Amino acid sequence: MGRLVPAVTRALDILELFLEGDGSMSAPEITRRLGLPRTTVHELVTTLAARNYLVPQPGQAGRYRLGVRTYQLGSRYAEQLDLAAEGQQVARSVAETCDETVHVAVLEGTDVIYIAKVDSTHAVRMVSAAGRRLPAHCTSVGKMLLASLTPDDLDERLPGNGPLPAMTEHSITSAGELRRQLDAVRERGVAVERRESNPDVSCVAAPVRDSVGRVVAALSISVPMIRWNEERRAELEELAAKGAAELSERLGHRDGAR
Repeated sequence: MGRLVPAVTRALDILELFLEGDGSMSAPEITRRLGLPRTTVHELVTTLAARNYLVPQPGQAGRYRLGVRTYQLGSRYAEQLDLAAEGQQVARSVAETCDETVHVAVLEGTDVIYIAKVDSTHAVRMVSAAGRRLPAHCTSVGKMLLASLTPDDLDERLPGNGPLPAMTEHSITSAGELRRQLDAVRERGVAVERRESNPDVSCVAAPVRDSVGRVVAALSISVPMIRWNEERRAELEELAAKGAAELSERLGHRDGAR
């Protein structure tokens, strides 16, 4: 690897400061935050402003905000994003950490569709495939995605309190019970499915968010019951949350964007 260029690093440090707070900042604030010489900050801010990466904040003399050039770069990055491809990369990283099967799924109607999958290397593992469709209420990813819907959207997809189809004897078949579980998912921020889509497998899932904070997918870790216990569940919940956060960051999400 080549060496880092100090001037470029400092310029990027300045731009990243604008991701915090109200998105505006003065040169003295930048100097204080980064601990750089005042003349260095002045030169870098002047250069960034000349290239439209920073622009003066209207009505606030001496303050700057991000300019249109940063928006253009962000838009080009967004255009190139592929949720399935990014999900596959993150799923691979998570699977390498826990050596269990990892999925990324999206919601379509009342079903989930798996768009990425990486297998465990264990001889005993979950058998599934990208592109598979399952009832959302029988899966941890589905519960996570259903829990992210607005009340009106959820009502449209789950009208009334009629029975729900079952995949195993452990599947939720009551809409009322499902809604109670979705309340718990919203409170905890993770979803758990115990032998509800496969009698030999349990799963945990966490939400994947886009640049404006919308839940657009969920990442899950599936474990055969022979390797499942409450201690393992807690470990995998944390790992799923980290993986989902990494994928969210790749999609442009940052903390506070909800």
